[in-house]
Amino acid sequence: QMQLVESGGGLVQAGGSLRLSCAASGRTFNTYAMGWFRQAPGKEREFVAAISGAERTYYAESVKGRFTISRDNAKNTVYLQMNSLNTEDTAVYYCTARYYYSSTDSAQYAYWGQGTQVTVSS
Repeated sequence: QMQLVESGGGLVQAGGSLRLSCAASGRTFNTYAMGWFRQAPGKEREFVAAISGAERTYYAESVKGRFTISRDNAKNTVYLQMNSLNTEDTAVYYCTARYYYSSTDSAQYAYWGQGTQVTVSS
C-alpha cells in the first residue's frame, strides 16, 4: 500500500507559478513511477506529467516547457513545478503512483492522492 498526500495548490494570477508536492508513504518509493493528473470542472481527468523510477520524464503537450516534474527519493516526494500558468490550468491536481513504469493512462495507476485545487485567475 502507498498513501499519497498532495500540497501546494492555491490561487494564482495568470502568468504566475506554483509548486505542488506529493509526499508518499512506504519504503520502496524509488521503485514507483509517479504521475500528476488533473481534472477541471465538467471535464475528464487528463494526464499532466510522469516520472519513472529511472527518472525519465513525460509531459502532456499542453504543459511542455511550462511544467517540470521531479522527485526526491530521499524524501519520498514528487514535485510539479508549474510556471506561466493560465486559466486553462485551473483544475484539481492529483498525484498518482504505479510500480516502476510510467503511463499516461490513469487506469494504469494504482494509488491516488486526494487532490489539490489549483485556480488561475485572469
